[in-house]
Amino acid sequence: MKYVLVTGGVVSGLGKGVTASSIGLILQACGLRVTSIKIDPYLNTDAGTMSPFEHGEVFVLDDGGEVDLDLGNYERFLDLKLTRDNNITTGKIYQASIGTGLSVIDKERRGDYLGQTVQVVPHITDAIQEWIERVAAMPVDGKEGPADVCVIELGGTIGDIESMPFIEALGQFSYRVGAGNFCLIHVSLVPVLTVVGEQKTKPTQHSVRGLRSLGLTPNILACRSTMELDGNVKEKLSRFCHVPIENIITLYDVSNIWRVPLLLREQNAHEAILKVLKLNCDTRQPALGEWTSRADLCDLLNEPVRIAMVGKYTGLADSYLSVLKALLHASVACHRKLCVDWVPASDLEDATAEENPDSYKSAWTLLKGADAILVPGGFGDRGVEGKILAAKYARENMIPYLGICLGMQIAVIEFARSVLGLQDANSTEFDPDTQNPCVIFMPEGSKTHMGGTMRLGSRRTYFQGSSSKSAKLYGNRSFVDERHRHRYEVNPDIVHRLEEAGLSFTGKDESGRRMEIVELLNHPYFLGVQFHPEFKSRPGKPSPLFLGLVAAACGQLDALLKKGATKTCRMSNGSSSIKAHLYENATKLTNGSLDGIYRNGNGLHV
Repeated sequence: MKYVLVTGGVVSGLGKGVTASSIGLILQACGLRVTSIKIDPYLNTDAGTMSPFEHGEVFVLDDGGEVDLDLGNYERFLDLKLTRDNNITTGKIYQASIGTGLSVIDKERRGDYLGQTVQVVPHITDAIQEWIERVAAMPVDGKEGPADVCVIELGGTIGDIESMPFIEALGQFSYRVGAGNFCLIHVSLVPVLTVVGEQKTKPTQHSVRGLRSLGLTPNILACRSTMELDGNVKEKLSRFCHVPIENIITLYDVSNIWRVPLLLREQNAHEAILKVLKLNCDTRQPALGEWTSRADLCDLLNEPVRIAMVGKYTGLADSYLSVLKALLHASVACHRKLCVDWVPASDLEDATAEENPDSYKSAWTLLKGADAILVPGGFGDRGVEGKILAAKYARENMIPYLGICLGMQIAVIEFARSVLGLQDANSTEFDPDTQNPCVIFMPEGSKTHMGGTMRLGSRRTYFQGSSSKSAKLYGNRSFVDERHRHRYEVNPDIVHRLEEAGLSFTGKDESGRRMEIVELLNHPYFLGVQFHPEFKSRPGKPSPLFLGLVAAACGQLDALLKKGATKTCRMSNGSSSIKAHLYENATKLTNGSLDGIYRNGNGLHV
């Protein structure tokens, strides 16, 4: 097994995630099998209880793991199915996690250390190394046997106190696996002073010096900058950082994020990595023809499709990262330029009309100007009434609508209020005393523990017939497996009344009592799903429901349904099953670039 470690220096948000994903992609395009591990040094056991405003979305895996959004990047780039163990946290090392066996604390309590003083070195560092070796050997690409290369991303920045045990463990690990089996790539910042336009190397010099003082020496430097590094800048970095000049890579700003792997290939990053790992680089050239075509297509799109994103966390785009990716995949497949207009849900409410009329007017202007409306998942009661108003506007005005998780639940609540006349219809999450609970707490959920107690991971949904739009979009299959993350569900006791009034539940679980998909059959496109289809969307294989939404928004839905969604709007990835993604903190990119999506005022534009 070969290992590639990606670390970051100077500041956070440089793009370690997309760099690690792109490295994995070019190695995969060279014919190697690749797996990925993300190390997050925080004490949380997983990302499930963390605020989207601070860390972005919580990505959900097939096995129910709630993990860092970068694992979504890896899955999209490399078309892998990772597990919860591919995300290592300090909390998992100290505290036992599902499926990982005994933790250090558990072993100490059981007496496994035979009276030893349990310390960070060697017990914690040994546990980290054992975890890496165990997970690296797990196949995640659908094939048997371990991968050829494991790409490890160390979260945070060199010098963070919380990451010190991991750095020590990785230093020991690099020595243990030996030269030729370990390659360290350090992602650092080379800022450009706007006053004089000079590229400054001192931050990277200090970052590398700090890294070397901790026992790790970089083999390759990946330098983030607004422009390509000058030759003399590379020479200076090579001299002071002790890295060969041909191993200094520039990651400068590009038109869309799918060009980052192409940047690495153009600068022969794959050759440098293969040389360090002592792999035959003469016969291994990245096959990225289809990847290049997709990046070119994204740049050439001009005809827009506007999607209004009505959410609670609109202040940080990373909160809905996978939703944005799924929309981008679908819009490129439909040959449309994606424009996402952020609509804060609370700004649609009547209270905002009195408190802040300008925000109220702006929100409704964006909503009414959209070709389609999407209400993503969320928690808490803030903005719920605004989401209900958005669903009502879409239903009454025949605007394509997709509700995900909470977005499905509020669509049901709105229908019960407006069509059934149940004015106090609500979810017990927002009104525990409602006389007409349309959405209720799931009986197997926990009301005392937040972490890991939801209905999580891949679950099967059975279609109720083949005439619905959702069934047709999924290729008229009898069932589909999608990922879930929720603790509330549609009340099965009210389903009959809703269906009699015209709301169709076209997808249910194996028991038939848990509603998974809801549709209005007499509407151009009005769907709500309890699962999260965005987590399995890929650039060459967009999520069928997102594809349907975008197709409905640009007048292509009828043709899509006639041809069969599984046979249209798909782009092959050539000889390597590789996918795409975006920068770790996309808002840091200049010109507002966000993986081919561009921010302009209140909107994001592709």
